[in-house]
Amino acid sequence: MRDNYFVTYDICNPKRLRKVFKLCKGYGVHLQLSVFECDLNNREKLEFEERLKSVINGSEDQVLFIGLGPSHARGERTVTSLGLNYSKADIPCFVV
Repeated sequence: MRDNYFVTYDICNPKRLRKVFKLCKGYGVHLQLSVFECDLNNREKLEFEERLKSVINGSEDQVLFIGLGPSHARGERTVTSLGLNYSKADIPCFVV
């Protein structure tokens, strides 16, 4: 069974931030700055978490997995926004 997650992160070090961004890009769709939507089975989620643990500093950084429920029951994704219009953010992340 596959579940849908929002994965969002707050990483304090620019080098780790780039690594986490690249890692997340391999598992999901980049929605906004540090927010990804990921469709994962249990094995993929565990693998993803282990890979993230090897990159982040657990005492400084935070990664959140927000469960959205089973992928098959998700239905059509609807995104609404306040302020700027939502647009698919498939642009590279640059940290200066």
